[in-house]
Amino acid sequence: MKKINPIVQWWMTPELPYHDVFELPLLIDKNKTKVFLHLISHWLVHPLKRRIARIYIRFLQRFTDIKVIAITGSSGKTSTTQMLASICSLVGDTVWSKESIDPVYNIPNTILRAGLNTKYLILEMGVEYPGEMDFYLWLVKPGIGVITNIFPTHLEFLENVKGVLNEKGKLVLGLSRDDIAVLNMGDQKLKSISKNIKAKVVWFKGGGNPILQDSLAAEAVAKSLGIGADKIKRGLSSYQKPKHRLSVVKLKSGAVVLDDSYNSNPEAAFATLKFFEDIAYGKRKIAVLGDMKELGTYEEEAHRKIGRKVAEMDFECVIGVGSAIKYLISKIRSDTKTYIVENQEAVLPLLKPYLQKGNYILIKGSRSIGLDKLVDALV
Repeated sequence: MKKINPIVQWWMTPELPYHDVFELPLLIDKNKTKVFLHLISHWLVHPLKRRIARIYIRFLQRFTDIKVIAITGSSGKTSTTQMLASICSLVGDTVWSKESIDPVYNIPNTILRAGLNTKYLILEMGVEYPGEMDFYLWLVKPGIGVITNIFPTHLEFLENVKGVLNEKGKLVLGLSRDDIAVLNMGDQKLKSISKNIKAKVVWFKGGGNPILQDSLAAEAVAKSLGIGADKIKRGLSSYQKPKHRLSVVKLKSGAVVLDDSYNSNPEAAFATLKFFEDIAYGKRKIAVLGDMKELGTYEEEAHRKIGRKVAEMDFECVIGVGSAIKYLISKIRSDTKTYIVENQEAVLPLLKPYLQKGNYILIKGSRSIGLDKLVDALV
């Protein structure tokens, strides 16, 4: 891991990884004014915010009844956060992480939105680089830690699944005996570390339908908080699903789109394909699939593996977007029409002939591919 000058490390706050200090992807495609404002925010405003947030949450935890719940995992974090927030809001004042914002910035901002009357603070702790979980736990000590699952994600930085487990597992391994760890019983990797967890371990059923799994995770947390079954049911039935995550959209043309374009990784892609297979059974199926990013040396193997699953599903047409998608396309049967394009802008002309009543269209890819923009253009 690259070293940071001790003075810079102290100022940017302890534990913040090198990538989060010096590599700033948020600067891409910004004009000079926005670059300047972002640098001021990054180097001056946020280091101060982190220190204030750290002191403030300790004050709240000492002098109020606030419950801090932290959620991590390779997929399902945002949906679980939204579901749990919907449930908890029926019981008391609830503050939770806004979606689609880097947790390095989002967590301090979320803490500072809490008030003296806040009963539940729900923090989404996504990790991309080694050391990010250490930074989050420097900021705040949760009383409940949730891990939805462990998949091969961000392998470009975390190297392998063990690296993913080591980083995300810090959340529950750092809990004390009075705390609660909520884990996916269908994930063998989580079972392997459970014996080293000091906190009480609560399991929820994993596997199968991703939406059901996320709801079971939220339900397990809610029960641990002493929330009754009636409020859990009401909260789950009324939660606002995050945009571009397993959303079924009916277009004016009559075609049905399963929009899961927010992000992608191998295990999540498998789950989405199975879900799509169920809802599109017996229908004419089309897929728009983008690259799965940050897989490192696992990139080719992962795309070929997904390609074999796609080949089993009798798609009429598969449109691939990106550079690594060629490995997926190579595994698809010759009687399936296939295309490979460089970017999402080139998809719509190819997709238009299939926007017909009775057709089911799956759209999924990593966020940087931009397939969410395609969905927005369709609806």
